[in-house]
Amino acid sequence: MNIPKNLLYTKTHEWVRIQNDTATVGITDHAQEQLTDIVFVETPQVGKKAIQNKEIGVVESCKIAADIYSPLSGEVIATNDRLADEPDLLNKDPYGEGWIFQIRISDESEVKSLLKAEDYQALIEKEA
Repeated sequence: MNIPKNLLYTKTHEWVRIQNDTATVGITDHAQEQLTDIVFVETPQVGKKAIQNKEIGVVESCKIAADIYSPLSGEVIATNDRLADEPDLLNKDPYGEGWIFQIRISDESEVKSLLKAEDYQALIEKEA
């Protein structure tokens, strides 16, 4: 399982890449493996206010629908429009082309609540 060390993670299986005041968010490799074949992604609207740990989108697979939670509070500034036609990007490249949305972070103190790669690894091992 791929857990890049340069990213941060949530207990609900989202990853976060922070650059300055912008966070790029997607679902982890572990999450896409659990979902299997992803057929639909509902991304948040640009301009939407994101609240940490609140639902912001949905991923649907052949097996199940799963909520996407915002790892941080802020304003949605971009979404991955390719997911409308290519939802399987989440399966093929969850940490690259399969990103879901970007937010401008409004409360940088929330970053401290995110998990480092080692902590996320321990979380999934405990869940197994």
